[in-house]
Order: sequence, then C-alpha cells, then structure tokens
Amino acid sequence: MRVRHKPWADDYLKENDHIVVPEPKNHKGKWRELFGNDNPLHVEIGSGKGQFITGMAAQHPEYNFIGIELAKSIIVTAVEKAAEADLPNVRLLNENAADFRELFEEDEVDTIYLNFSDPWPKNKHEKRRLTYKSFLEQYKAVLKDDGEVIFKTDNQKLFEYSLSSFSRFGMILQEVKLDLHAENDPMNVKTEYEEKFSSRGYRIYRSVATFQ
Repeated sequence: MRVRHKPWADDYLKENDHIVVPEPKNHKGKWRELFGNDNPLHVEIGSGKGQFITGMAAQHPEYNFIGIELAKSIIVTAVEKAAEADLPNVRLLNENAADFRELFEEDEVDTIYLNFSDPWPKNKHEKRRLTYKSFLEQYKAVLKDDGEVIFKTDNQKLFEYSLSSFSRFGMILQEVKLDLHAENDPMNVKTEYEEKFSSRGYRIYRSVATFQ
C-alpha cells in the first residue's frame, strides 16, 4: 500500500522531540539516563503507526520502550498516539534499523520485537529480512545474556525461514505458536497489521528466541 507523503512531517517531528529523539546515536549506552530510571529496555524494529509500542507501554509501565520507524509519513501517526496517551516510557526513533548497533551499546537491550516485518519473498533479497543472520548478529551484540527476540508475522514462509535462521545461528526457541489468536491471550497487544490480517482469517505466528 502506498503511503501518502506528508510535507509537514519534518516540522511535526521536530516539535515533538520529547517523543521522537533527535540525534539518537548520541544516547548509545545512555538510554536509561534519558528515561530517568533503570527499567528494562524493550525495542521494536518497524513500529509503523505505533499501536503496538504504545499499547505495550500502557500495559507495562515498568518497562521502557523504544520504537524504530524509518518512514516519516508513518512515524508521525505513532507520535500522535504516544502524545495522546501521554506515556513517559515511550520514545520513537526515525532511523534505519540497519544501523542497530550504532544506536545501542552491548548488553543494553532486554527485548527486541519484530512485528510483521517485510517478508522480502525473493531469494535475492534474503539479506534484507530482519531475521537474516547479519541482523541476528546485531541483536546478539546489544541484547543482555537472557534477552529475547519476539517475532510475529502472518507470513508462513517468512516464519519458517526465521525459525530455520534462528536455529542455524544457534539460538534457542523458547516459544513457537502456529496460531497465536487461537489462545485468545488478553495480554497480547496487536499491531495494526495483526488486526487487519487476523480479521481476514489469516493465522498469526509467534516465536520467542534467545541467544546461547
């Protein structure tokens, strides 16, 4: 789906720099100072319009949350949600997740969320998948020893690929759910895509993996 260009996005992000962190690389290793506490740090890569990250922050005030989204015309909606909810434990980064290790120090992150990532179905685009080994190397570098990678998707082929990628990398699968919504978990915070696809009858897959 084509995203409508929003010419006012730059100004809006600057006006809300208490939510969208300017020069986030300057905070590498010091994110807890920005939040003003020592709470666990949870990071979502590809936050989209922010429904998941704001929902999780509201549900878990005991955690700090950072959402990363590259598209300015999309992240502005996430900023609006965060501002309306007035959540002190949420920050957003208008950055490319390919630079993940430039944003976080070793052992700084407790949990990484990958929600409905682009499947990049063509083999020649494998390296762009967020569960490809080069990304896993970055996640391992910034996660604490017991840190988790929590992955959700509606794409069965991407899910199968990701489980295989996790296994080849030596990760331990702590949880694999082939039909997440069958359990009707009240603690599951849905993304916009999750609501859209599940309403059409698509199965939602989830895994939780850790590094050895």
